[in-house]
Amino acid sequence: MEIFKALAEHDYEQIVFMHDEETGLKAITCIHDTTLGPGLGGTRYWTYASEDDAIKDALRLAKGMTYKNAASGLPIGGAKTVIIKDPNREVNKEAVFRAFGRFVEGLNGRYITAADVGTTEREMDYVFQETQYVAGTGLKPGTSGNPSPSTAHGVYVGMKAAAKKAFGSDSLNGRRVLIEGVGKVGYILAEKILGEGGQVIAADLFEEPRERARALGCQIVDADDLFSIKADIYAPCALGATVNDDSIRHMQAAGIWVVAGAANNQLEEARHGDLLDELGIVYAPDYILNSGGVIQVADEFNGGYNPVRAQKLIDNIYNQIEKVFAIAERDAIPTYQAADILAEERIAAVKHTRSIFSQNSKSIIS
Repeated sequence: MEIFKALAEHDYEQIVFMHDEETGLKAITCIHDTTLGPGLGGTRYWTYASEDDAIKDALRLAKGMTYKNAASGLPIGGAKTVIIKDPNREVNKEAVFRAFGRFVEGLNGRYITAADVGTTEREMDYVFQETQYVAGTGLKPGTSGNPSPSTAHGVYVGMKAAAKKAFGSDSLNGRRVLIEGVGKVGYILAEKILGEGGQVIAADLFEEPRERARALGCQIVDADDLFSIKADIYAPCALGATVNDDSIRHMQAAGIWVVAGAANNQLEEARHGDLLDELGIVYAPDYILNSGGVIQVADEFNGGYNPVRAQKLIDNIYNQIEKVFAIAERDAIPTYQAADILAEERIAAVKHTRSIFSQNSKSIIS
């Protein structure tokens, strides 16, 4: 892989390779853009087929965090870490993640880490033993705790903005919402919709979340018959790539006019965003809609987590989604492209004041 060519292609700032033979740590941190502030992004602990695959994943995820954080209105940039898991070697997780924490500390605040796929609060507790530049640990004073309720609330308010665009009113009273995936986030989202007088049709691959949703008052549908019941809104809250040729055809038949959910990478391909636009189905871009969790985590670095302050920013997801719709209308483009432009315009607007992040008295992490 031509690393500098890859960096130049999308204007990445930095890749850090971390190696500690004693603990078995092999990690890659990619910092994409720190115009708005330090790069914030989780640490993924995963088995990769090759080192190139790990680098590509770090690059892709870091850029995604830049756009999520910028479009959500946060004063932070985008970054990501992947730790390469060796299935053939037994390691001491505490030793691995404490070694990683020492490397993070050495970046002097340019990067803030958090949990991601394959990591939990426990691993972040280990990291915190070595650095302050970590969020989502139970040991750190001013920590914010489980981000799922914040993620769900952000999806809820963003869904209301999308409903206003599609139906002329942001009220979900009487609306039928199909939620695919009623786990930690989807279940809380269902509670909120039902609390407003909406109806929830829920699907999940697993029995336990299905039964919890049924007890809550949701109508349960088999995952294989997802669009067999009429609905107004589709909320993908599980796997990505569920918006595709087949599902869009079924959405039309089910009478769905809004796609607004918590899942990452909902569009199987970019052209599916184009297709939704052509059909008049309102798509609320996922990386803005599901940003409530990262907003909560980022708030820890404003002198400790303040739920009132964080809630205001999460509520602002409604306004950010409305900005996306305004850009889409202004430029006659699909909303997934408008979301990128929202992020890019925000970064460009402050580029002249600070193009490369370094700590100062005004920094979020000072």
